[in-house]
Amino acid sequence: MTTVPYKVILAYNGTDFAGFQRQQSARTVQGEFESCLCKLGWRGHSIRGAGRTDAGVHARAQVVSFELDWEHSLEDLRNALNFYLPVDMAVKSVMEAAPEFHPRFDASARHYRYSCYSQLVRDPLRELFAWRVWPPAAVDRMNTAAQNLVGVHDFTAFGSATSEEGSTIREVFSARWQASGDEYQLDIIANAFLYHMVRRIAFVLVKIGQGEAPEDVIVSGLAGGSLDLTGLAPAAGLVLQEVIY
Repeated sequence: MTTVPYKVILAYNGTDFAGFQRQQSARTVQGEFESCLCKLGWRGHSIRGAGRTDAGVHARAQVVSFELDWEHSLEDLRNALNFYLPVDMAVKSVMEAAPEFHPRFDASARHYRYSCYSQLVRDPLRELFAWRVWPPAAVDRMNTAAQNLVGVHDFTAFGSATSEEGSTIREVFSARWQASGDEYQLDIIANAFLYHMVRRIAFVLVKIGQGEAPEDVIVSGLAGGSLDLTGLAPAAGLVLQEVIY
């Protein structure tokens, strides 16, 4: 049997998943994808992913890799995967990868987008993919505060390391809000992210935009390693937009 390494761009609606990483008693992205691969004759132990998105978090371009003995075209492999995957997952593209390729360790940056909308009354449809905030938030205040995140910092105040011995130092390349009508979107790009980092940043920035926290709370949090303001933006508003290599 001759196996070939593949790189797949995967999209999913995270609403009904307990996160990316495989768990024994919960539905996960990894578990569903590996189950699909087994139907194509896969005999591997574990797929590799670029990031372990949390429960309820979505992805437009998660990157996974695996090895498979496949005698047909890349298009046929994409179609076969999508045939067996559940409706809340889809393979966007398949390509052959270098033997040493690792979607997590080879990545130079990740791009996440957090979405909000401002409305007094809840909207059950919009809240599947966005955080309803009220009162409205001032985008200029949020953007002024967000610029303090850019650079290399210890982000202990905004998340926890992904392993016991892991570092909490990350480099944020850009962080900016855009507004359209009653919707706000935070695009943030960094070399990597801590557990819950984007959702905590989004929460704090919205509170700044609503006037419930001073703009310098970001600076003091980075300097002191803790925040007086606690909270976490809902998972539904977060999407892994792109993994950059």
